[in-house]
Amino acid sequence: EVRLVESGGGSVQAGGSLRLSCTASGVTYDAPPCMAWFRQTPGKEREGVASISRGGDFTFYADSVKGRFTVSQDTAKDMVYLQMDSLNPDDTAMYYCAASTWYSGSACRPLENRFQIWGQGTQVTVSS
Repeated sequence: EVRLVESGGGSVQAGGSLRLSCTASGVTYDAPPCMAWFRQTPGKEREGVASISRGGDFTFYADSVKGRFTVSQDTAKDMVYLQMDSLNPDDTAMYYCAASTWYSGSACRPLENRFQIWGQGTQVTVSS
């Protein structure tokens, strides 16, 4: 059973940067072909932030983070990262790592119903 654990969240001032990490454990045979980051604030729906297909040949970003966030992976370590730069208060949220066991390639997009495995989340707070 694949489990995901996020780390790297914290508090930062506007304009600052954070790097989130997602560690996958329990990967035995085929690793998930698609990984993604989502975020959620209280009272709002979960928002897909970025996704990456295994091997990194396809990435996708929400318009709200395009040009500021970068998703990457280390397949040897079964880890996925989210580098977040130029943070602003609107980026404040709980960030979740997710894995899709089905979608791959250009279908690897951060749409919630495509992901079956979720981490517990890591909080990011950006102050003005």
